[in-house]
Amino acid sequence: MLNIDVDNLAVLLVEPSSMQRKLMVRELNKLGIKNIEEASNIEQGIDQCLEFKPDLVCSAYYFDDGTAIDLLQSFAVFDDMKESLFMLVSSEYRCAQLEIFRQSGVVAILPKPFAAAQLQSAFDNVFCLLNPQELELDGIYEEELKILLVDDSDTARNHIKRVFRNCGVEQIDEASDGQEAISLVEHNNYDLVVTDLHMPVMDGQELTDFIRNFSNKPDIPILMVTSEQNSAKLQAVQNSGINSLCDKPFEPTVVKQVIYSLLGHEHELEA
Repeated sequence: MLNIDVDNLAVLLVEPSSMQRKLMVRELNKLGIKNIEEASNIEQGIDQCLEFKPDLVCSAYYFDDGTAIDLLQSFAVFDDMKESLFMLVSSEYRCAQLEIFRQSGVVAILPKPFAAAQLQSAFDNVFCLLNPQELELDGIYEEELKILLVDDSDTARNHIKRVFRNCGVEQIDEASDGQEAISLVEHNNYDLVVTDLHMPVMDGQELTDFIRNFSNKPDIPILMVTSEQNSAKLQAVQNSGINSLCDKPFEPTVVKQVIYSLLGHEHELEA
């Protein structure tokens, strides 16, 4: 399989402002990225996706003919777009307007204007997702790891699965809420539970409480993934018995560090 790097990464830039497109192209060129196509509205963006088949779509939020939500939702409609990654670049800061992107498995949400370090970090995640890199855990093979993924969003689960599979993890079970997860936890031996916070029926905090206090597997490492911004709620989550907390968007580089911390140390002790 050919690795994707700055020389062959295909980027589609969807931005209504010609000046902003020029600025963005300049910043991408600084990273060595040259294979860039442009679109100025949603309709052109979808057409370009189907023709150009980009590895990554970088999009502004608001357009005359719609929003980036329309472009993002088209990824689920057209097969040719399902493997493309999505990055939002916008001055929008309101949590409610950004929530759908946090829940949809976008690779990054960048502000306008963004710092060079923010852009570099976002593209580190892009290359991490596009190029499989197996974990290096002493004494254990990646394919032996068994993970339970709990999230009510299909797109979020697909994104997180992609991250783990790119790390060489093959055994991934799924549940859409905490209640579904309980039965799986009771009848399987998982190395890690990755759960969303906000879900119907039973949320991630309630699931954590059950695992820690009422299940027959109270020691399973738990990684909570959430877009929650309220500091008091986040503190309550951190005190609920989880091992680690990650923001959405789910950043592959951060997640790898968490896995090394939770599982690498654990298996080193077992060896």
